Amino acid sequence: MPITGRNASLTRHNGGGAEGETFPMHKQWGGRFEGATDALMEQFNASIGFDWRLYAVDIRGSLAYAAALEAVGLLTPNECAQLTSGLHLVEAEFDAGGFVAGAGDEDIHTAVERRLYALVGPVAGKLHTGRSRNDQVATDLRLYTREQIDGLDKQLCAVQTALLRRAEEVGEALMPGYTHLQRAQPVLVAHWLLSLFWPLQRDRERLTQARQRVNVLPLGAGALAGNALGIDRQLLAQLLEFDALTPNSMDAVADRDFVAEVLFAGALIGTHLSRLAEDLILYSSAEWGFVTVADSYSTGSSLMPQKKNPDSLELTRGKSGRLLGNLVALLTTLKGLPSTYNKDLQEDKEPLFDTFDTLALTLPVVAGVVTTLQFHLERMASSLDDGMLATDVADMLVRAGVPFREAHGLVGQLVRRGEVLELPLRELPAAELVAVHPALTEHYESIWDPHRSVAQRMVVGGTAPAAIKVQLAAAHAACGITDDHVD
Repeated sequence: MPITGRNASLTRHNGGGAEGETFPMHKQWGGRFEGATDALMEQFNASIGFDWRLYAVDIRGSLAYAAALEAVGLLTPNECAQLTSGLHLVEAEFDAGGFVAGAGDEDIHTAVERRLYALVGPVAGKLHTGRSRNDQVATDLRLYTREQIDGLDKQLCAVQTALLRRAEEVGEALMPGYTHLQRAQPVLVAHWLLSLFWPLQRDRERLTQARQRVNVLPLGAGALAGNALGIDRQLLAQLLEFDALTPNSMDAVADRDFVAEVLFAGALIGTHLSRLAEDLILYSSAEWGFVTVADSYSTGSSLMPQKKNPDSLELTRGKSGRLLGNLVALLTTLKGLPSTYNKDLQEDKEPLFDTFDTLALTLPVVAGVVTTLQFHLERMASSLDDGMLATDVADMLVRAGVPFREAHGLVGQLVRRGEVLELPLRELPAAELVAVHPALTEHYESIWDPHRSVAQRMVVGGTAPAAIKVQLAAAHAACGITDDHVD
């Protein structure tokens, strides 16, 4: 944003009064000060370098506040109309990229009011009647956060949609399931993909719950003690589409719990995306070979011509640290503050903005990776081995009346015998089976079908095809996706 020179006065354009009429330039708080602010302190104190993005919500809040001032007779209808018209002109300048910050614009509120004064004249000085920057910035930040949550929810749903569609495409294909990065039991590929879907659903639920606490209006709290001029806070809430009013003016200007909640939700989203990325990084390696990341989401090596690196996923994994850091930064700022507003709270915005920006860039990339991912289903199926069905052998003994803990130990002995004899479990001689337990010989040969193993796990949330159909339907409903249309 361009910065003008340090001028003592500002020419007013398109407002009341003659063209070229000048008005004194002063800080909103400068009346009791005699000396000039140190230049470095000016820079240290200013937030206009990052809070300019609040211009639209700042103007929206001011439009509502002007209407509320008129409603209690503190503005005439003509004055309110002038302010409304001027605020829309300022917004148009921002929208067009033509707004120029002045040297004295320490924050977005000062910048908007300064430009409004230039456009409509002294009536601009009435807009701040009974309002503090303390309740103004708290309102702006809630309005902005509310909008960003809504956009973030749509982007999360897009990743979910990609996962859900791929889960439907792979049908009943099998893959190894892992614990401790060791082969554990066979699962449907769809089951693995849906395991990445549900954490994002919880993220969306957290954001929805956080949005309820965001959508509480602090405007009218003043600096800390409330508004003395009869402002109708219910009217303000209605105009700004807030669901409730803050119940305590001192808490209203200090509360940044809603920012911390959103940063926590963002950090957890980053964690979930990082785990998704880690699976795909591993599975796309030559050692696994389960998937191939599209060229459009990969990069190469500056030295090794053969390399194809999943940098989209590695960056996704790396961004999780940044998102976690934003949360820790804000909590550290908040932990030692006394009551009401303190300037430390200016440090709430950059972590919040960065979290929204980071996720706004990361989520579409992840959705693109998943959408274009190539699955190697035969390679997945060929990675299954007999050892992954050892639990099925224990289950067979349980059905024969053997207590599970005993069955577990017996099958462990069987696994050990297979290792000693260098034979897969299914090829162990009958004599070895009988030596462990006579019941092993009865249905032993029928166990070694991974599709049969998977089909038995029909419990809700299990990996059986029948259970996956139920899970897919639940995922569709959770994400609001119909079978024939994706929002």
